[in-house]
Amino acid sequence: MQISIVVPCYNEGNNIRNFQLEMQKVLGQSVAYELIFINDGSRDNTDNILRELAEQEENVYYISFSRNFGKEAAMLAGLEFARGDAVIIMDGDLQHPPSMIPQMIGKFEEGYDQVIARRNRKGDSLVRSGLSSLYYRLINWFVEVELEDGVGDFRLLSRRAVNALLSMKEYNRFSKGLFAWIGFKEYIIDYENLTREDGKSTWTFPKLLNYAFDGLLSFNNKPLRASIYIGTTLTAASILYVIVTLIQIIFRGVDVPGYFTLISAILLVGGVQLTFLGLIGEYIGRIYYETKQRPHYLVYETNMETADPENNKK
Repeated sequence: MQISIVVPCYNEGNNIRNFQLEMQKVLGQSVAYELIFINDGSRDNTDNILRELAEQEENVYYISFSRNFGKEAAMLAGLEFARGDAVIIMDGDLQHPPSMIPQMIGKFEEGYDQVIARRNRKGDSLVRSGLSSLYYRLINWFVEVELEDGVGDFRLLSRRAVNALLSMKEYNRFSKGLFAWIGFKEYIIDYENLTREDGKSTWTFPKLLNYAFDGLLSFNNKPLRASIYIGTTLTAASILYVIVTLIQIIFRGVDVPGYFTLISAILLVGGVQLTFLGLIGEYIGRIYYETKQRPHYLVYETNMETADPENNKK
């Protein structure tokens, strides 16, 4: 049995060697494994370190993108290039503890297709923890799959689960939803929240917000359905308001000019229209990108070939 460990990297030059040494310490010679680092257009010395490490260690491989394509593309590349019987996706900053890997492999050998690591919120600020909890409550009300707070990309996937993920070719990928969508037999392992070994996270609040919207829009059409309901309700309310106002005018005449009412109605209806136009525009934009059928990433340099012969032809 061979395990493929996929490690997306963006400006992780100071962490890669420590990560590789930790993997040697944890796995040693007990497990046959390959380390696949995905250099997602890093601007530091990540590419040089990966080349040196690949020359020194026969089980270390790297894939360097032509530019930054994002973590979703990096994970997809890792899954396409991985050759193991099972694939583990984890970050290279040691926030995902390598010490959990033997336990994950043990559960895989017991027959689980997804062994999922779930972190607690220890160390996070109250604001961030509260917003995260609120987000998961809201998104699970909308989307067609169940997403759990604390569950991320750190997981082991069987070859069957990997093939299922690779069969989905959509351009706008939201891996948390895809992992939940494919199903299969799952097992969850909890672990303590850890800090980065070195450097700062690139997940700023705007990026997290965009990621949240991706999750909301990728796995449901309820916002579009809601626009129909809200639009219908507003239309009915407007008709009722017109009828009531007309009756008052007939029996009592016009007492006060309806400037305030008119402006309020315009602002309310106009705001709702603009909101749903933007929402519809998001869906249309996603359709636009899907129809282009662009590749998810471009490889600038690598020392391996994909496990799938069809991908090697591209």
